Amino acid sequence: MDHRLRNRLLATFGGLIAFFLLLVVLLFAFRSKVLQYTIAKVVEKVENKYPVDFTIGEAEFADWNSVVLTDIAFVPHGLDTLFTTDSVYASVSFRSIFAGRLVFKRLEVDNTYLTAVKNGDVTNFSFLFGKTDSTAQPTDTTGAGRNYGALLNRVIETAFENVPDQVDFNNLNASYLSTNRTIQVKMPYLRVNDGTIETEVSVQTDSLTNNMRAYGTINPKKFRFAGRLYAYDDMGIRIPYIKKKLDAAVTFDTVRFSLSSKQYRNEQLTIKGSAKVNNLTLNHPKLAGEDDINVRESAVDYVVTLGPSLYVIDSLTEVRVNKARANIYAAYQNRGSKIIDLKVKTEEMPANDFFGSLPAGLFENLDGIKAQGKLQYDMKFHVNMDSLKRVVFNSDLDASPDFKILAWGNTDIEKINHSFVHTVYEYGKPVRTFVVGPSNPFYSPINQISPYLRNAILTAEDAGFYSHNGFHEEAFRQAIAQNLEKGEFARGGSTISMQLVKNVFLSRKKTVARKVEEAIIVWLIENQNLVSKNRLFEVYLNIIEWGPNVYGAKDASRFYFGKQPSELNLAEAIFLTSIIPSPKRYRSSFDSYGNLRSYKGGYYRLIGGIMRRRGQISQEEYENLSPNVRLYGRARDLIVTAQDTSATEQDTTQFELETIDLLDF
Repeated sequence: MDHRLRNRLLATFGGLIAFFLLLVVLLFAFRSKVLQYTIAKVVEKVENKYPVDFTIGEAEFADWNSVVLTDIAFVPHGLDTLFTTDSVYASVSFRSIFAGRLVFKRLEVDNTYLTAVKNGDVTNFSFLFGKTDSTAQPTDTTGAGRNYGALLNRVIETAFENVPDQVDFNNLNASYLSTNRTIQVKMPYLRVNDGTIETEVSVQTDSLTNNMRAYGTINPKKFRFAGRLYAYDDMGIRIPYIKKKLDAAVTFDTVRFSLSSKQYRNEQLTIKGSAKVNNLTLNHPKLAGEDDINVRESAVDYVVTLGPSLYVIDSLTEVRVNKARANIYAAYQNRGSKIIDLKVKTEEMPANDFFGSLPAGLFENLDGIKAQGKLQYDMKFHVNMDSLKRVVFNSDLDASPDFKILAWGNTDIEKINHSFVHTVYEYGKPVRTFVVGPSNPFYSPINQISPYLRNAILTAEDAGFYSHNGFHEEAFRQAIAQNLEKGEFARGGSTISMQLVKNVFLSRKKTVARKVEEAIIVWLIENQNLVSKNRLFEVYLNIIEWGPNVYGAKDASRFYFGKQPSELNLAEAIFLTSIIPSPKRYRSSFDSYGNLRSYKGGYYRLIGGIMRRRGQISQEEYENLSPNVRLYGRARDLIVTAQDTSATEQDTTQFELETIDLLDF
């Protein structure tokens, strides 16, 4: 090679090397400037957006394309520190260095502490949701109340907007502190990698600790999320604070939750998604007393809308409990008037799926039932709290023509067709056991009970007993209205069939579970013609309570009047009817001489007048009717106590008239 050409090539090559060395030196110096510039812009952007001091202790390159940031703090003005972290190790896009604006790719964050503090009405975090003062509260334009749709929309958008593409948290801690509540969340790790999230988390709420693992996927741009949360110890996942607030307990093993879409329009938020819970256990005294409700698998595909004083579960929502499925519509609005709507509708389902899906242990008498055919349920409920008397309630359980019970489970419902042993319970304890049948000397066949007593009881307790199928919807609507008005179970709207089932098969606890089981058993008895009406009434007359350890018509006739039930006259029959709603108050009906108190006259005129209009007594019997009976036997010994020194009479009319449905008369 020519000597001059070789020297020229060497010079050129050397120049290139020198250029690249110079470029590297310049880049090395320039990247530090770019890093400082980027950090300054980030701090400026954060502090312009929020009323905070955002500080980063040191920022430097660890190698060619990795940055280490240390001692990071996020402190709201005049408030407690919200966020600190020891260090952030970040990969930097090499191309972004040349562009003069660093782009961090993967983050590794160590020892992070997020501390939310609420002191009275002051918090160190509300500004994140746009609530810098009281005027920013999410209220509706009508002034009816807070718009939780707007609040939830802000929470969702804030959460999704701040999801990083790639980040590894090591020792992530979050806490919420207030004057009456402390929540501590510890995550040994949290991994976010291109929309995939996984973590291990321990949540301590006061004295309750849940240890869980979570896995999920997220699409921040489309507001989509799907995740799974499950316990990794034998305790399951327990919902905190629900015991204190609602006197309830909720535990489950695994929950899956998804958000598939979100739309905020006209001040209303609509979200769609699904949720599924395995091995759910509920406990609430008004649901099932002290018993747990266990559900192997429950799920919901939900469509929910929240707006100004508006809460709606759309009819597209499907709830699944084990194998049973139902579409649910529920709405509550408070725009001048409080209005509640509820609709439940199922498609036809195999009867075995229906009975098999009932929560284990909740309906003891129905456990183990085997059936053929199909069942379908439809329920509608509507109430305006300003006009409770216009309550709408319709409930229908329909069976296919081939529906039939093939085998009973824990309890043979048809046992009441024959003699059976009956135990009376009070406050959960047995107080008396006797045979309901001819072997019991206190048992009375229906034809040996005075027609006066039979007709008076039907008049007061269940006028349509022989014509309805076990349920009196109008009486039930009235009971709902009264219960809503008083805010408690003040009235049950029960028919004789329902009272009988309650006494023979169920506990006396006023729980939702008991009412549901009662309704199902009554439906089976009445709609499948398992027991005749006469037999139902006969058993009812032989087991109901009529006084202190007094059960059945014969026992009551002897206790009060020293005679057989067939010998009762009209006045005696109406008296016995009057104390059925509250038999333990029997003494209040008499003065200390054993005379019926004067207020009983109104009840006698009411029941006697209805019986006369129905042709059950004559006009002469009605005209001669008066609240006058003569006590004999044990009742006289307990009631007649010499001279009456009572200054006032205790009017128990409300108990006597409680179950009379005047609309039926």
